[in-house]
Amino acid sequence: MHVLVLALNPSVDAEWRVDQVRREEKNVIQAESRWAGGKGINVARWLQFLTSQMSAGRAPVSTPASAPRLLLPLGGAPGDELALGLRAEKLAFTSVPLRAPSRVNVIVTTARDGQLRFNQPGPELSHGEWRAVQRQAKKLLANTSCLVLSGSLPRGVPSGAYAQLIHSARRAGVKSVLDCDGEALRAAVAARPFLVKPNEHELAEWAGRELKSESALIRAGRALSTASRGWILISRGAEGALLINQSDGTVCSARPPRVKPLTTVGAGDALLAAAVRQMDRGAPPIEWLRHGVAVGAAATQCRAGRLPARKLIQRFVGEVTVRASG
Repeated sequence: MHVLVLALNPSVDAEWRVDQVRREEKNVIQAESRWAGGKGINVARWLQFLTSQMSAGRAPVSTPASAPRLLLPLGGAPGDELALGLRAEKLAFTSVPLRAPSRVNVIVTTARDGQLRFNQPGPELSHGEWRAVQRQAKKLLANTSCLVLSGSLPRGVPSGAYAQLIHSARRAGVKSVLDCDGEALRAAVAARPFLVKPNEHELAEWAGRELKSESALIRAGRALSTASRGWILISRGAEGALLINQSDGTVCSARPPRVKPLTTVGAGDALLAAAVRQMDRGAPPIEWLRHGVAVGAAATQCRAGRLPARKLIQRFVGEVTVRASG
C-alpha cells in the first residue's frame, strides 16, 4: 500500500540568491538552485524522508507507514527536468504526458530583505488530459491507504476536480486529505474529505471574513469541520497549528520551538506530510498535530528544497507544546 499524492500543477523551483534587489538596476545572481517542486511534490518528498529516516514516534501505532507515490501531469522541457529530478531522489511517480510545458517558479532570496516569489500559472490541461489523470488516479487507488490532494488546480481542470477525486477515494475505501484554496476548496468540502489543511489566509477566505484572533480561527475551523464532517488542521506559521474536529469536540493547539527561519518555502507541506505519516501509522490525532508542527519548524531550518537532520526533528518533537484550546 502507498500514500498517493496527486500534484496537478507541479513545477521546477528555481532559487536565485542575491545580496539585495535593486529596482531598475542590474541584479547579480550569486547562486542558483533548481529542484522538483510544487506542493504535492514537496509533500511526497517529506513523506519519503520521514518514512525512511525517522524512528518510531512516541505513541504506539497499529500499522507501518506507507511509502508515497506521486501522480502528476508533465510536459515539455520543464516536465523532463521534473521527471529527472524525481528519479534522482528515488521518488516513485506515475506521470500523464501533456502537450504544454510544465511551469517554472522562481524564488529570489535576499541576504537581508527576505524572499520574493514568482509563480507561473502552469499549463492548461485539455479535457482528454484531465480524463487521463482521472483514469490513472482510479487505477492507483486500488493499492492506496490515503489520497493527498495538494496544491492549485491547473487551467482547464474544473473547480470540482478535487471533489470528484474525493468521491472516487471514498468508493475505494481510501481516506482523503485536502490542501488547496479558493473555489477548489469550496467545492471539495462538500465531498467530505477526511482531513482539510488550510492556512490562516485560506481559512479566512473560505469563511468570508478576517480572522484576527485564535478564537476566531477556532470558530471558523469548527464551521469548516461541520461542513466537511472531518478533521481540520490549520497551519499558522510561527504560531504553530490548530487541530479541530467538531463531531467529537476536539480543539487542540501546538506551538513550535522559537527558531529563526532560513526559509518558509514548503514548511506547510512538511507539516502536512508529517501529520499524514502519523495518521497513516495509526497514531492518535494529538501526534498528527505534534509531529506536524515539529517537522514544519524543522523545514524552516534548511534551504529550500533541502531536508533537515533527523536529530533536529526528534528534538523539535520533544519541544512542541500541545494544549487543549477553547
